Amino acid sequence: MKRLLPLAGVSTLALMTAALAQDASNPIVLDQITLVADGQENIESTGGAVVTPEDIEVLQPNNVSELFARESAVSVSGGAGPSKRIHVFGIEQSKLAVTVDGVPQGPSSWHHTGSNIIDPAFIRAVEVEAGAAAADAGFAAGAGAVRYETVSAKDLLEDGKAHGARASLSYGGNGQGISGSLAGYGVYGNFDWFVMLHAQDGDNYDAGNGREMPGTAPAAKGALVKLGYEMEGGRIELAYDKSEDDADRVIKMNMDLNRDGAVFPLKVENETLSLTYTSTAPTEMWDPEAKLYLGSSSYWRPNYVTGDLLDPANGSARPNGDMVLDRDTFGGVLQNTFSIAQGTITAGVDFSDNDYSVNNYGDHSTAQPRIHNFSTRQVGTFAQGRFEFANGFDLSTGLRYDHQRFEDWNNDRFSSGGGSANATLSYRFNDMIEVFAGASHTWMGYDVGEYGLLHARNADFATDPDFEPATAKNYKIGVNASGANWKAGLTFFDTRLDKLAEYDVEAGLLTNGGEGRSKGFTLNAGYEWTNTRIGASYTKADVTTDGDFALPGGGTFMPIGDMASVYIDHVMPQYDLKLGATLEWAGELSDEAMEAAFYKPHDSYSVVNAYAEWSPAQLQGGMLRLGVDNLFDETYYERTSYVIRAVPGRDIQPAYAPGRTLSISFTKSF
Repeated sequence: MKRLLPLAGVSTLALMTAALAQDASNPIVLDQITLVADGQENIESTGGAVVTPEDIEVLQPNNVSELFARESAVSVSGGAGPSKRIHVFGIEQSKLAVTVDGVPQGPSSWHHTGSNIIDPAFIRAVEVEAGAAAADAGFAAGAGAVRYETVSAKDLLEDGKAHGARASLSYGGNGQGISGSLAGYGVYGNFDWFVMLHAQDGDNYDAGNGREMPGTAPAAKGALVKLGYEMEGGRIELAYDKSEDDADRVIKMNMDLNRDGAVFPLKVENETLSLTYTSTAPTEMWDPEAKLYLGSSSYWRPNYVTGDLLDPANGSARPNGDMVLDRDTFGGVLQNTFSIAQGTITAGVDFSDNDYSVNNYGDHSTAQPRIHNFSTRQVGTFAQGRFEFANGFDLSTGLRYDHQRFEDWNNDRFSSGGGSANATLSYRFNDMIEVFAGASHTWMGYDVGEYGLLHARNADFATDPDFEPATAKNYKIGVNASGANWKAGLTFFDTRLDKLAEYDVEAGLLTNGGEGRSKGFTLNAGYEWTNTRIGASYTKADVTTDGDFALPGGGTFMPIGDMASVYIDHVMPQYDLKLGATLEWAGELSDEAMEAAFYKPHDSYSVVNAYAEWSPAQLQGGMLRLGVDNLFDETYYERTSYVIRAVPGRDIQPAYAPGRTLSISFTKSF
């Protein structure tokens, strides 16, 4: 609380001062760099990552690994699609406020497979706000926020047309198979509509060493529907999206367990329905937004029996991993943005109800309950100000207060509330140089952690009576520079998460863990001229738990060490041609703690992906693309996987990434 008071004081003073300063002169907005522009933080300038619509057009990602290929701050789990959880500075996505079109996505179910399926075919842009997130980013934004934005009719509809369509078809070798999408969209009077379908079908891929990776065949499919109506002064949009992956998968998707090739049916599904109202005629004091949403995520794996694990009670073989995980959510947000001379203040309330069910199909023991049901209820209020002042200072600061109730599977209730505060201050020396510093304290409520772990808990498993809400602290400081066609930035960060959920098997309790921490720095640079752009980013993160090196066990904290990305895009207008390439690099990572726990050191790797796009006038809006991923057929695994040395009864190998993969695609707009 003592650390929260200074931040709260800064936020309160800034919000009150700005609200009373309506007659102040207009702020200076520089042409080169500003941290706070048009009411939003510059994400990249404070150490985060932004994947723009232009980036997505270039990358044409088939999965989340490809979506973040140019962002060294973001690492992705390997293996099949549903295993691809992201880590930001080595901290798993559940500890960030992850939203899709403003709808919270909830926690990942467990560390082998997340419950969030993000289909890149539907994504228009992504913002990764690392560290000190804004108060309006959402509840429990402990290590930041990830905001996915999906495509809509306004993104694809050509000027002067009332309707249109876009079709895309691709084929790739090395198991990538066939992928296709079809979108239709248009406007009729005050109505607008958008419908998009997408599906993939392929085979298992081979790693660079020629080994077939079992259970990795692409099998994603989904639908996105948006219906809008514009009335006098406002717009209502009803949106529905569904993504699923239904295929035979290995038992633990982020690894090649025992190298036996055994696969089992698995279906992972996400579904969301939302209703949003926004103003189309905002005033300085009235620019409202309201959203209600319903959502569900499920993980379905039928009963089977393996003897690869021993029951700690008697040492006998026991069934492993049979379960169904479900999460149903209902929530909403109501906010208004006030415009004043110095910037904006966004204030509002949000709430979320989440019901969880863990259904164990296996006969683990006669004492084990078949179903664990539990729930969380949260309501919060927030205010975030974003100000630009004429003396060169910019300030983004905010407060929020949340109250949450957690009711566990034994009907024990825990209730508490807490405040959060954040502030990021920058100073512009001139049109080229600015420095900034930011800090935040976040009350995260009762963390449910990897709730899929409940599938193997017995009837005596309970919640610690002293279970406490989790908290987070973030600090960052950096410098940015830019010119007419270049930019560069350096950010030092320190993120600490405390009292996250821990499923203590020996104690038989859901309890609080210790402190997890990621500290280091990230830098980025970019240069553009007439037909070419180049860019690079480098991140070094030291990840620890309770002060010790974080072991790569696949959980919330993963050691990533040194990672970098370099890219180039070049346009040849005389040939209607665009060429580009990306280099992904990770440094060698080893530690005495890894050796002592039988983990093998991570080898360094360098991976090159390249593409060529041809869109001549003869194709009338069509584009032909040739891509090659892992050009030099590197054998590697992404930093959120791991290898364990020979241990009696265990043979854990990583989920190696695909070897060289050639693909060709054609996209046509009508």
